[in-house]
Amino acid sequence: MEHTFASATILLLLITDPLGNIPIFVSSLRAVPPARRSRVILREVLIAFAILLTFMFAGQSFLRAMSLSDISLQIGGAVVLFLIALRMIFPPPVQASPVPQVEPLIVPLAIPALAGPSAMATVLLLVSQAPERRLEWVGALCVTMVVCALVLLGAERLQRVVGDRVITAFERLMGLILVSISVEMLVRGLKALSRSWPA
Repeated sequence: MEHTFASATILLLLITDPLGNIPIFVSSLRAVPPARRSRVILREVLIAFAILLTFMFAGQSFLRAMSLSDISLQIGGAVVLFLIALRMIFPPPVQASPVPQVEPLIVPLAIPALAGPSAMATVLLLVSQAPERRLEWVGALCVTMVVCALVLLGAERLQRVVGDRVITAFERLMGLILVSISVEMLVRGLKALSRSWPA
């Protein structure tokens, strides 16, 4: 699937899922003084951005080191996106977990909430498909991180205003869109694989 700047930004937003991460951030920041929460959120978003940017620039070297082809990455990425989309549409039961009593650092907010394996695989996929458009993908990642920061900075207020049910409905709608993207990626990957086979 050939991405434009807009479609790459939308894909990254679907993967990082700022709306779906609202409950995780609200829960993880309960032990943090309210005056400091904004700084913690911005720090975690910047860490996630730095990690994904590193993968974006080191992606080709990683693929060569692992002897992975672009086709295998595309098919594997499609499968991962499909599984993520299913979890967005049919989320697992929420399990009670103890609220951390210390300020979170990197885990679980930067990794895996924002810069999880799926986001890393997505930036690798974008760069491997069109390495000459790397700056465009960096721009898409920048827009994605800005949106994530804005959503998460207003997470508590947003959760109070719209309610958990509306946030869940939006997340499931994004899951449906992500299913379509993953199926399209899989179809294109399989077509490319069939063309690469000897006649």
